[in-house]
Parts: sequence; C-alpha cells; structure tokens
Amino acid sequence: MRAVICTRYGSADFLQMTNLDTPVPGKKDLIIRIHATTVSAGDIRVRKFQSPPLLWIPMRLVLGLRRPRNPVLGVEFAGEVVDCGSEVTQFQRGDRVFALTGMRFSAHAEYIRLPEHAQITHMPAGMDYEQAAALPYSGTSALCFLRRARIQPGQRILIYGASGAVGTTSVQLAVHYGAVVTGVCGSDHVSLVREMGASEVLDYTQPSFREQLKRYDVVFDAVGKLPEKQALKVLVPGGTYITVDGQGMIRTTREDLIYIREKAEAGEIWPVIDRFYTLDEIPEAHRYVEQGHKKGNVVIRVQPHHSEE
Repeated sequence: MRAVICTRYGSADFLQMTNLDTPVPGKKDLIIRIHATTVSAGDIRVRKFQSPPLLWIPMRLVLGLRRPRNPVLGVEFAGEVVDCGSEVTQFQRGDRVFALTGMRFSAHAEYIRLPEHAQITHMPAGMDYEQAAALPYSGTSALCFLRRARIQPGQRILIYGASGAVGTTSVQLAVHYGAVVTGVCGSDHVSLVREMGASEVLDYTQPSFREQLKRYDVVFDAVGKLPEKQALKVLVPGGTYITVDGQGMIRTTREDLIYIREKAEAGEIWPVIDRFYTLDEIPEAHRYVEQGHKKGNVVIRVQPHHSEE
C-alpha cells in the first residue's frame, strides 16, 4: 500500500511517499481502506517536534528519538471496513466508519489496522467520507475542552481562534449548550464564524480589537496563541480559562466519538473544510496548515472519486 512517512523531525521536506505492506487483521482487528484523512495542527506539532520544554525528554521517549517511532502520521480518518478478524463482533465488511487514531497515528496511508475496541464507530448518516474524516479530532477535542470549562446555558464564552478546526466545532457545540459565544478570528473568516452561530465576532487584526472585549465566564484559546495574562484580564471573577497550548494528546473515548456522530446527525455540528489535497500532496498540505491561517480542516483525499460512492 502507499503511505506517507516522516523520515525525521523538522521540515515538510522530510515527508516522503513510500510503499508498505498492507496490514492483515489479528483475531480482534479491523482492516479499513482509508478514503479520507486530514492534516491537523497535531500532525504539524509531531512532525516539527513542538513540545513544552519540561516535556521534551518524555515526549521524545514516547514519540521516538530522531523521528516518529510510527513514521506514518495522521490522527483521524474515514473509510470502509474491508476485512475483520475472526473474533470481531461489532463491525463487518462494507461498514463505513470514522475513527480517531491518537498516538497510533497511521492515517496517512491507504489502509490501516485497528483493534475493534479502538476509537472507531460508524460514520454519521448523510455525510461523505471527506466530511466524516474532518470530525473526529476537532469534534472530540472541542468536546473535551468545553467539558473542562463546564459550560452552562447563558454563560458568555470567548473562543479565540474560532475559525480553526477545533474553534469552528467549539463554537457550534457551545451554542448547542446554550452559551452566548463571542468568536475571535481574522478578517477573512468573520462571516464563517458568524454562520457557525457566534453571537458576536471580533477581528483580532483590527486596532480596536482589545477595546471591544467584554467580560466572559469562559475564555477558550482554541489555537494556543492568546497569552494567559491577556485572557485573565477579560475573565469575570471565578471565570475559567482553558487553552489547547501544551496539552499534547488529550484523552477521549469512543463514547465521545459516538456523541459527536449523534450531534452531526442531528444537524447540530458540521465540519468546516478549507482545502483538499491528495495523498501525494501531503507535504504541501503540511506547509499550508503550518502557516496558521486555515479555516476549519484540511482534508486529504486518499482514494480517488470516493466521495461519489
């Protein structure tokens, strides 16, 4: 099978297409033909080995010393089950599934082997592979952080980086929970964030941006670019500040993924897709994502014409 591997930490030039053996299932494994995946901010951090100084040594031990121990990156995908181990009970050949691979990575390839108990479930009804591939990481991440914030109906929440993958989903979920959302993004994405349901959208590039800030019950930095000191200035007494910065891989569950599927099927959340690339173009996708200006998700089409199936 074709796969893109990261040969060493650093530049996107170190991402190379190669051929690997197509995996075969163990007794409790699934083999999935990947139709679509994404390049996320998490992939960029791993490829460049961006780690808080205090976590540098343990993260190298976990990920690999000179290059990722698993050189095939990619933390989410959507695809079709093509083979099952003899003891698999919850899935069968032909099932359309989406999954979050987390520290297993491995999604930047044509096929993947996952244990049946992994964070994998059936795709949301009404979605194609490309849309479904853009939900697991952003959806479960947004869900995790908003749960930490203990969002309540009527609370005012400021979401900084509201046009990114986690940001757009966070806006939609916060609105669903009954919060009053103020989104912060660049001028090109103001209308998008408003469409996601934000009551107010602030353009951080405007000179008057800081003057427009009010007081918020929750400040969520969804891109890791808002200094904590600035966030604390606009929090109400006893308010909550959360950030994706320095969090590494957050802990999520299959139940979280199922919850996201249900919200998608109910029309309460929907993935935002910025651009599409092919598997061969993953280095270009990395270069685009690391510029830090994408809206929503960058999707990789692994199989040609799959969205028409």
